[in-house]
Amino acid sequence: MTAINKPRIESIDLLKGIVMVVMALDHVRDYFHYSAFIFDPTDPTQTTLPLFFTRWITHFCAPIFSFLAGVSAFMVGKRKTKQELSLFLLKRGLWLIFLELTIIGFAWFFDIHFGTFALVVIWSLGVSMLFLAGLLFLPRGYILWISLIIIGGHNLFDSVHIPGSLIWSILHDPGMFQINQTTLLEVGYPIIPWVAVMSLGYYFGSFYDKDYDASNRKKIFNRIGLAALCLFAVLRYTNFYGDAKQFKHFGTWSKDLMSFLDPNKYPPSLLYLLMTLGVAFILLANIEKLKGKAVDFFCTFGRVPFFYYIIHIFLIHFTAMLFAQFSGFGWTKMLLPTWITFAPGLKGYGFSLWLVYAVWVAIILLLYPACLKYDKYKKAHKEKWWLSYL
Repeated sequence: MTAINKPRIESIDLLKGIVMVVMALDHVRDYFHYSAFIFDPTDPTQTTLPLFFTRWITHFCAPIFSFLAGVSAFMVGKRKTKQELSLFLLKRGLWLIFLELTIIGFAWFFDIHFGTFALVVIWSLGVSMLFLAGLLFLPRGYILWISLIIIGGHNLFDSVHIPGSLIWSILHDPGMFQINQTTLLEVGYPIIPWVAVMSLGYYFGSFYDKDYDASNRKKIFNRIGLAALCLFAVLRYTNFYGDAKQFKHFGTWSKDLMSFLDPNKYPPSLLYLLMTLGVAFILLANIEKLKGKAVDFFCTFGRVPFFYYIIHIFLIHFTAMLFAQFSGFGWTKMLLPTWITFAPGLKGYGFSLWLVYAVWVAIILLLYPACLKYDKYKKAHKEKWWLSYL
């Protein structure tokens, strides 16, 4: 790795690592906070500011990671032909979908009968790679416009609901489907517009070419980020377009603020992506020169994100099982028939927000040595092809 490329790659690893660490906070909240089984933490009429922002900060994780996955795909493609990159994305996409329905699904539910299959973030990344595997053969300008049209235009279909349609749910409208008497399918991440977020990242991957001027990239990314946030603010305040969950005035500044900062995530609205990716561009523009132990700490997670993702779910769920047992609730309640926040048997279980943060910090510190060791192993065994799939 040359000195010119190192800070660029490290800035991407740094941002990946930050969002992976923040993501774990939301998952810990799901498994530990008492409110997770009672009400939506972003509901201004029931939540508090600390709980709201605990959930809100994690809104940035999925879109930023999907965008950066597209950037990384472009960078991988610099060492491959387009045909080779397309085949790699096809295989990796199918692998992610398979893992979502098997190992990762088991980690979420601890249900050996697999009574629920959840199509969530890893599924959306897998499908996005399949989409990108075909899209990358188009000229770069076409990729940009297709991505922007999907992201900007999909909210035109917010009012379209087709009850009982699994296909429409997979495309745009989240839902639950009873496959048979014992099996439930939860579509949490419809593929539109997620596929366009990754392809947008692929387009911007070219800004990290070694010949691209870093100062110019910083100016462009800052301008894009600020423009996105300004557009978000205008559209959000006016309720003109871009979100099915409109901004409401509740009469108090705190509730109004929470409503304003809570655009729709399922599926991610135009405003949700303007807010989250706008911040992503500003961060990417300004973190390239950061150095130090904290940067190294987060970069470790950013270099092994999928390895981290899998083990962090198992660790959080297993820890929640221990807490349920020792709090007198019973570990068997953590053998989940459905998504944890929908499980009716968990009402009454849970702890205060300070404990959620304590468990989160402990989880991250426990995961760090394993991620560091695996990162070193990957660096020392670049000849092992299978490492690129974990």
